[in-house]
Amino acid sequence: MTDDGLVIRPATAADRGAIVALLATSLGRDPRDARFDALFSWKHETNAFGPSPMWVACDGDALAGFRTLMRWRFERDASTVDAVRAVDTATHPDYQGRGIFTRLTLHALDALRDEGVGFVFNTPNDQSRPGYLKMRWRVVGRVPVAVRPRTPAGLLRMARSRTAADRWSAPCDVGEPASAVTARTAELRELLASQPRSRGLRTARSPEFLAWRYGGDLLPYRCVVAPGGVREGVVFLRRRARGAARETVVADVLARGGDRRLAHALVRRAAREAGGEYAIRVAEPGPVAGGFVRLPRQGPILTWRDVCDRSMPPPGEWHVSLGDIELF
Repeated sequence: MTDDGLVIRPATAADRGAIVALLATSLGRDPRDARFDALFSWKHETNAFGPSPMWVACDGDALAGFRTLMRWRFERDASTVDAVRAVDTATHPDYQGRGIFTRLTLHALDALRDEGVGFVFNTPNDQSRPGYLKMRWRVVGRVPVAVRPRTPAGLLRMARSRTAADRWSAPCDVGEPASAVTARTAELRELLASQPRSRGLRTARSPEFLAWRYGGDLLPYRCVVAPGGVREGVVFLRRRARGAARETVVADVLARGGDRRLAHALVRRAAREAGGEYAIRVAEPGPVAGGFVRLPRQGPILTWRDVCDRSMPPPGEWHVSLGDIELF
């Protein structure tokens, strides 16, 4: 029990309904929208890397605060690193200003240290980043992004749409449904096995991970498949609204053997066929290809906090995709 009478403890299954209701209250979500309950389940209960650890702050029977960290796994050379992604936290309006966010988060870090988790990462917005930095989070840097406008008018609309992107996917019929592609487990396993080792941090992708991440109905993704089939290459994408603009999110790209020319050709095709005003992806190191141009001083700010790992990987060692860091 804390000095003000709050009890911080691991969440239980019995807390689930109150947790979802608290998230709706604190984040201004419509409690009647069943998609948010499904989103919670997808992120925290059916995650391919395991269920999310959760903690609550209770004032008697009242739920004052909630904190969860979504499990993630990276690979680096031949080893794996267990990490967590800071995604969901909420404090009831009646308990604001009492440090519940900080207390829950630090309590969570202590528990995860006992599990051997390496680090926490996230891309907090400008409002929440200062709170993380006070808890010894460190800024890795911006994740560089590149865009491919379809027309000059699309470029103008993109420039005017400086607002958060819509959470939900917009209709799109390019290529194939991702659910159909992720069902081709043997072909995906062959494609993944052909990828060169990464000397930096890269999400540990497996057919099961790709099915969880892109193959569900809640956030429909589409796939552009290489002419030789899934074992040769695939692009995972979705369309969403950003203000008045429609953007195509190039979430993940896999080409056999890491073939950059094939990857660029697939991305260029995906951007051309998906429609919308522009396509966006994480910018690769070196020259940008496929008609994409870098956006200077744009892109989410990646932050890191040690748990068991004491050394923060430098910016150049984070090989992440938009699919790894999209906000939900």
